[in-house]
Amino acid sequence: MQRTVIDYREKTGFRPVDTFSHLRLKDLESMQALLALLGELNDDQPEYRFLCTLDDLGQCCYTSNHALEQTALCISADKTDFDNPSSVREFELRRLSHVMSQLQNPDLVLTWEGVVGELIATDEDIQTLIATNRHPSSMLDRVVYVQRLPVPRDDLLIAGIPNGYFSSDWNVFQNHVVIQHMQEQYGYRFFGIGASWLGFVRPSSLEMAEAEHLMDDLAGLYGCTDNKSQGQWKELEKVLLATRTLFLCYTENFGR
Repeated sequence: MQRTVIDYREKTGFRPVDTFSHLRLKDLESMQALLALLGELNDDQPEYRFLCTLDDLGQCCYTSNHALEQTALCISADKTDFDNPSSVREFELRRLSHVMSQLQNPDLVLTWEGVVGELIATDEDIQTLIATNRHPSSMLDRVVYVQRLPVPRDDLLIAGIPNGYFSSDWNVFQNHVVIQHMQEQYGYRFFGIGASWLGFVRPSSLEMAEAEHLMDDLAGLYGCTDNKSQGQWKELEKVLLATRTLFLCYTENFGR
């Protein structure tokens, strides 16, 4: 793995996500190596929280930029000098604060029931869900950025790279509801986002009762409560019982 520390005040030969980019990782060995690194960062710098990119970095940044143009999340950049790193930093701090505030705005907050069934998964989608959770390293892009964010809670890390742009996908607020539910109900901490996937980790693997409850939740979430897909959910249950991680897709037709 090639690891490069980033300082937003210095020019680089690559383009970071934004001024919150702290590390650039190239050719990661595995998801386990990434999680170990994030654990070290959390221990060494408890005043921050860390979010990493997952799949398809370019598309992830593209759709996030468009998501930030939505009325509820957009702020004015009229006074920002984009040739001045300090000015850009000030703007991005204001934007981060605004997105966090909007995610907690009672007039905009959604419920779990409001997200359930909004994304209908096919049998192929569920198989992709199983395969990705069984071999999560396969989703990682060749370059991964680690964002260092001054946010007070893990669920608010999504304010750093808010995503969910296309109308057929979960939007930013729906993604946030899923993140909160996974944390509150199952102890999964949000740690990564890509163009299609949300990444979670917990201190230990699920107990059987937790896994069974989670499968019911996920089947409902993806609109797959029919008997036809029950065997696939049992297969996913076995995968999650053997790991501490969980990866959920927020885009339409992700099994293609």
